[in-house]
Amino acid sequence: MKVRDKIKITLAVSGLILTLLLLSCRPQPTKNEPLRLSVKMCESVMQRSPEPWNLDPDHEPKWEYTYGLVLKAMLETWQTSSEDRIFQYVKAYYDHFIVNDSTILTYKPEDFNIDRINPGKPLFLLYEITRESRYEQAIHLLRDQMRNHPRTSESGFWHKKIYPHQMWLDGIYMASPFLAQYAKTYHEPELFNDIAKQILLIEKHTRDSKSGLLYHGWDESRQQRWADPKTGHSPHFWGRAMGWYGMALTDVLDYFPEDHSVRQDIIDVLDRFARAITAVQDPQSGLWYQVLDQGDRKGNYPESSASAMFVYTLLKGCRLGYLDPQYLAVAEKGYRGILKQFLRYDEQGNLNITSACAVAGLGGNPYRDGSYDYYVSTKIAVNDPKAVGPFILASLEMEKLQPKNK
Repeated sequence: MKVRDKIKITLAVSGLILTLLLLSCRPQPTKNEPLRLSVKMCESVMQRSPEPWNLDPDHEPKWEYTYGLVLKAMLETWQTSSEDRIFQYVKAYYDHFIVNDSTILTYKPEDFNIDRINPGKPLFLLYEITRESRYEQAIHLLRDQMRNHPRTSESGFWHKKIYPHQMWLDGIYMASPFLAQYAKTYHEPELFNDIAKQILLIEKHTRDSKSGLLYHGWDESRQQRWADPKTGHSPHFWGRAMGWYGMALTDVLDYFPEDHSVRQDIIDVLDRFARAITAVQDPQSGLWYQVLDQGDRKGNYPESSASAMFVYTLLKGCRLGYLDPQYLAVAEKGYRGILKQFLRYDEQGNLNITSACAVAGLGGNPYRDGSYDYYVSTKIAVNDPKAVGPFILASLEMEKLQPKNK
């Protein structure tokens, strides 16, 4: 039996099981709650933040990766729900920031900040639907940044201009899926080689040969205090950093040509990734810890954004035939853990997600040394966009497993 056939059978069985599990594990619903938690979370976002440029409480309204993450998830929900208010909510953010064909408010391409590429992902669909030229011009503006973006000696994109010679796992998610969609949409086939280079290069420099886990960042210059003087990588395996990378792998493959010479190399990376995170999943809760391989250490905690990102990556990888169907059980266990431990309804009936690391990085001012104590002492937030967006995406994947009502 072919792998794809096995996956189809496993998906069907999993869908039947999941329907029962959702009924037993989900938080207490309100009377008018829709069946789909993806839609419910989108509704809750709009209720909490009626103006989309205010959905990230940790940032002033600006062109920022967190908005791109949540709004992309909401746009995908709209595509499967036909809830027009979701589409209008997403569109309102972009209409606020893209004022004409040449200007994105608060965006400064000369900063060479790879995070600023992520909000561009929803623009492809917005332009396809509306044909408003400013959306397409914004896409090209972001592509132009990456044409001139500074690189390491091996052509890896720096994370930011202010972080010279550094690649972070986060950055692969911020730019690579956008660039892959650009390459496909605007017929730039040579760009696929560059995208693959980024994925393979950072795995080469951050992957631990024993555990298969990936360190948060890598400094080619070895000048940062957080960088190992021999290898250049940071000292720990941060959950969300790996979560960003996993989502990037599955999303990039949406656009990579089937016959591309390195497509299988990316799928092989995804397989190594899946094995590594499965080995550090908490066997009781099904969740993943802030510092992935040290769940029994004082101060560590199950973290919601990384857990949702891993569930999304595994489910999508299985659905599309990239991963062995054995990982469906891993993902379903993780999703049940999210429902049980992180989701809460408030008095207004809104769905909330708890226990997200608000922010973590390397270097900067004040200096972030990448130590264990640093990661476990960062602020823990409720309804952080880095958890909200991946939860919506994971829920969309879960909903695809459920039997269709006839």
